[in-house]
Amino acid sequence: MPGGRLTNEERRFIAAGLAEGLGYTEIGRRLERPASTIMREVSRNGGPESYGADRAQEATRHRARRQRQDAPPAPPLPDSSHGRDPRAVQDFTESFTELLLQQGLPRMMARVLACLLVADSGTLTAAELVQRLRVSPASVSHAVTFLEEQGMITRDRAPGARRERYVVDDEIWLRSTLAALQMNDVLAAASQRGADVLGAATPAGARFGSSAEFLLLVNEALRNVMEQWRRSQAAARSDAPQD
Repeated sequence: MPGGRLTNEERRFIAAGLAEGLGYTEIGRRLERPASTIMREVSRNGGPESYGADRAQEATRHRARRQRQDAPPAPPLPDSSHGRDPRAVQDFTESFTELLLQQGLPRMMARVLACLLVADSGTLTAAELVQRLRVSPASVSHAVTFLEEQGMITRDRAPGARRERYVVDDEIWLRSTLAALQMNDVLAAASQRGADVLGAATPAGARFGSSAEFLLLVNEALRNVMEQWRRSQAAARSDAPQD
């Protein structure tokens, strides 16, 4: 999947797709871009009724110039503990942040999450996040609240410490997958009800019935994968040398 900023050619394709009545998902599929990228591009450049490729391209150039003028000093490179190349760590952190953005995570939330993930402790205070990301305390507060609500981080306080710290652990994607599984259960139940109400033999009812069947199969596979992962983690812990 290509990354980076949209090109002028891609913006013209988006404009043409909107004119044809294509949705964000289909436009994204044809461009091999996430639907969320197309949605953000259109939303911040006039919406589907007013989107224009040339206007969007110029607006993007203007925003880039303004960001370069207003950009804060570059954050310090990460330390080189464990023999790591600090520049390589920073480049990876930035690329992983972009990947999170492509998955639909808002920018500040993606930056905070990536910052926590690359920290060996997986734990940082709000003050440390402010210092590392060079952003305001309010931005960090908003981001960590969002991530906590999504089950992606937790917060705790070290014994005797005054400040809370934010924690990311090895089960971050397990919790994220569990949240998706729970939503799929709700959607499957609603889809089955739709099939019953509309009639399983009707086109609309059959569509809902097929959706329910698919979601249930996906959830069965996810539950099997999660159980397999738990067993592998338990085995790894039991094999680890004891202090």
